[in-house]
Amino acid sequence: MKTGYPRFFIHKSIQKLASTILSKFGQHGEEAMLFPTPCVAARCRQFIKATSQTTPAPAIRIVEFVSKTGKRNGGDERPIWSDLCAVMYPASEAKVSKQFWQHTGDGVSSRRAEFCQREFDEGLLVEKSTITIESPPRMSKGPKRYSRGNIPFKQPAQEDEELDTFVEERFGRNLDLAFVDSAKLAIRRRIAGSLKTNVEVKDALELSSEGGRMVEGFAENDVYLHPTGMSAIFNTHRLLMATLGPKKSVCYGFPYIDTLKILEKFGPGCHFYGHGSSEELDDLEQKLESGERILALFCEFPSNPLLKAPDLQRIKSLADKYDFATVIDETVGNFLNVHVLPHADVVVSSLTKVFSGDSNVMGGSAVLNPKGRYYKQLKEALTTDFEDNHWSEDVLFLERNSRDFVSRIERINKNAEAVADLLKSHPRIKQVYHPKYSPTRPFYDNCRSPSGGYGGLLSVTFYTIQDAIEFFDTLEISKGPSLGTNFTLASPYTLLAHYGELDWAAGYGVEDNLVRVSVGLEETGELVERFKTALKAL
Repeated sequence: MKTGYPRFFIHKSIQKLASTILSKFGQHGEEAMLFPTPCVAARCRQFIKATSQTTPAPAIRIVEFVSKTGKRNGGDERPIWSDLCAVMYPASEAKVSKQFWQHTGDGVSSRRAEFCQREFDEGLLVEKSTITIESPPRMSKGPKRYSRGNIPFKQPAQEDEELDTFVEERFGRNLDLAFVDSAKLAIRRRIAGSLKTNVEVKDALELSSEGGRMVEGFAENDVYLHPTGMSAIFNTHRLLMATLGPKKSVCYGFPYIDTLKILEKFGPGCHFYGHGSSEELDDLEQKLESGERILALFCEFPSNPLLKAPDLQRIKSLADKYDFATVIDETVGNFLNVHVLPHADVVVSSLTKVFSGDSNVMGGSAVLNPKGRYYKQLKEALTTDFEDNHWSEDVLFLERNSRDFVSRIERINKNAEAVADLLKSHPRIKQVYHPKYSPTRPFYDNCRSPSGGYGGLLSVTFYTIQDAIEFFDTLEISKGPSLGTNFTLASPYTLLAHYGELDWAAGYGVEDNLVRVSVGLEETGELVERFKTALKAL
């Protein structure tokens, strides 16, 4: 493999910048990991020290780099710039540092790294002690614009890189980088809006709570953007611990791998109820009734990869009675299909997935429920704690990609249901996991929007591993680990996500022969035919 999903495989541009910094500032035997702000870097250093098996604890350094192009002491002012932090650690701690990178999702993006590389090479991004500056703002800025006409344009090293840039910027209808703040507002308003139709930039910027077009109960100032979906989850967990006090949390239902790791590795730990059953809620209620208190319950709606919907009504009732927060990840369901905010204190989502669809940008969001019991406390804490680390170039791509979110979801819902119907009828298929066919469908329907469907994700299992192999190898669609892409994508999910713990995953119904399918925008009949062809191989 030459590359992979950005939280698991550090992008080559980021590796290049880290190597450049190490060559000048590193010590013998050190490696480096790059983060956008001192606060994030400090959390990485703390995690490495707390997790390392080395005795004595390893020496971890943070080297700060500041931009000479920002607003500094009344000097040269360019409104768009980036600082950078490098966490330097012994190479023996590489696996530990990678855990922080993967679980938190707070590392720099490849576009930020490429911008910082140019700044570093040109002497515009310098080590902090070499420049006298005022304290930089907490909110990180975006990149200055490279264009032929004001700031010299630096040609990409490879012709294909230049072509990629030309296609993305000229034909992609990205906003100019001067409109980053407007792009962020447009994204937040799309998330907060009714999402009944596609929303262009102009329409999104004209949306307002006074105009009555927002979803009842919240507006864009309750939407917080993050660089990744896992960053939204990690920072929500961190916010709850800081605001309500560190207590164990509950992970309810079999989740995407890093959510559980966050709850286990950061803070006092968690109770894991991996089946997402009513019996497990009974057990939790007994614990709470006996006096144990928890910080929060985290769940997905529906879950990945088994597409189970939790009983949010009962969970909300328990939360009200026993005073704990609820955090719902609705990435798989998505804003258009389901409305889970009334049952949550915070709704988190990976905007990398279907909200973007184009597989070329990362992003995440956390939405506060203004009617939640902890709203005032969380809102107040966020006024001082929240760092806007979503890189501006990434924001522009996400804004562009999400303009046609509504029409894409409608088509994806239709396609996925057609594929699920086909697979469900085949005798060699053991199980189809899809909200429409799930025993938890009543819980899903309780939160389904009036015009919402069942989403684009489904999973299938087989009676034999050989059938799974034949189906997967014959299926003529793209193969890869993400979801929510505009093109249909399949992966041997369990083997990729839980290869080192297959027996453990099987204990929760996630079989090793499970194939997960994220359905895209292809013509429905053509897509169904591809699956029929794969089924003929069984």
